[in-house]
Amino acid sequence: MLILQIVVLALIQGITEFLPISSSGHLLLVPVITGWPDQGILTDVMVHMGSFLAVVVYFWRDCVNLVLGTFDLLRGRVTAWGKLAMLLILGTIPAVVVGLVLDKLGFMEIVRHMPEVVAWNAIIFGTLLYLCDRFGLSARRMSDMTWAPALIIGLAQAVAIIPGVSRSGITMTAARALGFERPESARFAFLLGIPAIAGAGILKLGEAVHAGDTISFGMVLTAILTFFVALGTITVLMKLVKYMSFLPFAIYRVALGVILLVVIYSGIPLGAVN
Repeated sequence: MLILQIVVLALIQGITEFLPISSSGHLLLVPVITGWPDQGILTDVMVHMGSFLAVVVYFWRDCVNLVLGTFDLLRGRVTAWGKLAMLLILGTIPAVVVGLVLDKLGFMEIVRHMPEVVAWNAIIFGTLLYLCDRFGLSARRMSDMTWAPALIIGLAQAVAIIPGVSRSGITMTAARALGFERPESARFAFLLGIPAIAGAGILKLGEAVHAGDTISFGMVLTAILTFFVALGTITVLMKLVKYMSFLPFAIYRVALGVILLVVIYSGIPLGAVN
């Protein structure tokens, strides 16, 4: 890959993975808009692994406590962190099941060349993000999380496999609709993403190795750059959600979707938009 493509992919993934605006949707649009060769699913997996490492580093204390809580569970002792670990596992199951089914059906290969899917999802789920954030109560914290809301948020995360939905966006939307405070919604969304991103990444990397594909230096460099960009994005976002709503992100999503639809249905070649 060209160094410019590496930098662009790292910036897009690092910024959009944790902002509620869909990283997979933006990654699919890169070759469509720039005219560059499709970077391929393996590159997408590598940049997602960079994002995974960033969220683990940022929430390292939570991760350590979750591991310790899991060990306590294995010893028959239920703690608050052990309970949260169980809820995160419960919330991850829907995404695993849906992801495996869609992968077997070759779903991602089909939608990789359908920017209109990204456009419509950006509009629909951007609107839902605004409505749930605007009218959702702020009466619950992560300590109030039980199996029912964890499963609902997990089901929402499963929908995010479709490009343009946004994993962080739809999980925050679901959490806000259930009355969780904005910072707590973001925190749970990020923690819920750890097993989902890691599981999908390991699965795809395993398939690539089995198929004889090679991980290039460019892919590794893109993942490293993504890590640093993503770490900065998480740090900024976790500060912002204490003081601002999700309205700017909703506006961006709707605007992006509308612009894409106008370009697509006007017949303008997207590859020329650069």
